[in-house]
Amino acid sequence: TISIEKSEFLSNQLKRKGIPHQVLNAKYHEKEAEIIAQAGRLKTVTIATNMAGRGTDIILGGNPNFLVPSLLVARGIKPDEAQESDVKMALEQAQAECLNQQQQVIALGGLHIIGTERHESRRIDNQLRGRSGRQGDPGSSRFYVSMEDDLMRLFGGDTIARLMERMGWEENIPIEHPQIARSIENAQKRVEARNFDIRKHVLEYDDVLNLQRENIYSLRRQLLTGTDVHDRVIERTLSVIENLLENYTPEKIDPDEWDLEGLAQTLNGLFPLAEKVEQGMLYGFTREELQERIKQLAMATLKAKEEAIGSEQMRELERIVLLRTIDTKWMEHLDNMDDLRDGIGLRAYGQHDPLVAYKFEAFQMFKEMINAVNEDMIRLILRMQLVRRDESEQPRVRNVVTNRGADGGVSGPGAAGKPAVAQRKNVKIGRNDPCPCGSGKKYKKCCGANG
Repeated sequence: TISIEKSEFLSNQLKRKGIPHQVLNAKYHEKEAEIIAQAGRLKTVTIATNMAGRGTDIILGGNPNFLVPSLLVARGIKPDEAQESDVKMALEQAQAECLNQQQQVIALGGLHIIGTERHESRRIDNQLRGRSGRQGDPGSSRFYVSMEDDLMRLFGGDTIARLMERMGWEENIPIEHPQIARSIENAQKRVEARNFDIRKHVLEYDDVLNLQRENIYSLRRQLLTGTDVHDRVIERTLSVIENLLENYTPEKIDPDEWDLEGLAQTLNGLFPLAEKVEQGMLYGFTREELQERIKQLAMATLKAKEEAIGSEQMRELERIVLLRTIDTKWMEHLDNMDDLRDGIGLRAYGQHDPLVAYKFEAFQMFKEMINAVNEDMIRLILRMQLVRRDESEQPRVRNVVTNRGADGGVSGPGAAGKPAVAQRKNVKIGRNDPCPCGSGKKYKKCCGANG
C-alpha cells in the first residue's frame, strides 16, 4: 500500500475474514527486520506501507534464526539465560521446520507480491517486484489499479477512461492490456517529472540562502578561533560612514539639499564624541572633504577607546561584540527570509518571476543586515564600558551556623526540620535566657558562668 490508513483498512478486512497477517509500517518499525525475514513462511500474509524491503532477503520458508527465541520460550527457557546446547538444539529444530516449509512454499509457486495500487515512483514498484523470484527462487507479482486512485485520477484517468469507452469495456471488470500498462507508466513518468521540478525549484530557493549562510559562517569561524579582527572593524567603520554619506549626502543631489541635520544626529548616536556634532559644523565642505572629516573623527574615537582600555582588551572587545552582533542580526535575517519566501509567490500575479524577485529581494535584505551589523558593532564597541570587579566586591562565603543539641551532637541547618538561626552580634543576653551555644542550659550556668 502507499499509506498507513490503507494498510490499516486492509488489516481490518483480513481480521474480519479471520486471516492471520502482519502489518509493517511506521508504527511497528522496531519489528521491521523480523516481519520481513518471516514474510516467506507458509500461509504468511504481510501488509507493508511504502516499503520494498531492501536490505533483508525474504527467505522462502522463513529465517530459522528468528524462530530460536520463540522455540526456547516454548520449552520454558528464557532466551537470555539459555545455554549454548539449548540454543543449538533450538536452531536445529528451526532449520528443519523452515526447510520443510520452504519445500511447500516452492510447490505453491513461491512468494507472491500484490500491489494494491501503483506508487508515484516506478522505482518503488520495481523494487517491490524484485522481492520475489530472488536467487533462483520461484515467485510472482501482480498490481491492481483503480480509476479512482490518486495517480490515475490526476495524471492518466482521462486517457484510460476514453480507451475503455472506445473498447466497450464495462466497470468493475478486470482489464489486462499492454496499452493500459503503457498509459500507467506514462502517468508515473509525469508524476516523477513534476516531483523533480518541485525539488529543483526548492533547491534554487535554498541556494540563495545557502550562499549567504556560507558568507556568515566563514566570518563566525574566524571570530571563534580568536582571529584579530581589528582591520575588519576599521573596514566596517569606513563602510558605515560611506553608507551614511550615501543616505544623507547623495552625489546626485545639490549640496544645498543635503540632510546635514539628520547626518549630525546619526553621527552623535554612533560615535560618543567629546564634542557634539552640530549641523553648522558640517556646512561648507565637499562630499570628499566631509567624508575625510568624519573618518578622522571616527578613527580618533576608536583610538581614544583603545588607549582607555588597552590594546589587548580592545582586540577581545572587538571580537566578542562583532560575533554577538552577527548572531543577533543573522537570526533576525532568517526570520525575514522565511516571511519573504512565504509571500514571494504572489509576484507571479504581477507577471514577475518569483525566483528572480526572491533573489533580488534577498540580496537587498542581506545588504541591509550587513549595514545593521556594522552600525550596531561600532555603536557597542565605542559605548560599552568595561567594569573591573574589586576584591572587596567578590562574594563572600557565609559561615555555617551549627546547633549543638543537648546530647552533644552537631546538627546542620536542616536538622530536625528546623533551620539554624544566625545570631546577630552585639545583642545583650540575659542571665536567665537560654545559652546561645545551644546546650539547653541557662546562660548564667553555661557560657555566662565566668562572668
